[in-house]
Amino acid sequence: MDVFKERKAIDTALDDYRTWLDNIPDELFDVTPPQGGWSYAEVYSHILQATIGASIAVERCANGTFKASKKGRTLIGHYVLATGSFPPVKLASPSALASKMPVKKIGKEGAKNMLVKCRRRMETVLPLVQSATADCKAEHPRMGMLNAKQWFKFIRIHLQHHLMQLARIQENLQTG
Repeated sequence: MDVFKERKAIDTALDDYRTWLDNIPDELFDVTPPQGGWSYAEVYSHILQATIGASIAVERCANGTFKASKKGRTLIGHYVLATGSFPPVKLASPSALASKMPVKKIGKEGAKNMLVKCRRRMETVLPLVQSATADCKAEHPRMGMLNAKQWFKFIRIHLQHHLMQLARIQENLQTG
């Protein structure tokens, strides 16, 4: 895995989130689409909390805070990291994750601040990812045991996945 390529893709995704944020009308940011699902505000809450949480897992794996593990990834974990995308089915967030990081309707200013925080976290963890060993792992609730590099790649995949959700929300609100 080329960590610099992953970092560039993460930066591009974060740029895309900022562009979306600047272009979403204020009055639509926290509106739930007529067909149901998350509002823009809830997607931002989820994706930014998850990015920060995953960056903490990267850091802890790289620093050896977690014990070495021979346990591996789940089938979904293998699929996601091999293909660089999520399976083509809708999956709800695991309940363990939902209770730790509840999705809420955040404001646009809060989303902007969290985007800045995510960028700073990526700057902090990049050097750690480069030197991380593969045997120190942290558990992802759906993907199994991931090491620092795998967590870093997950951040990119997850960010890109939810960009598609923003486009679906926009379409649902327009066709409502």
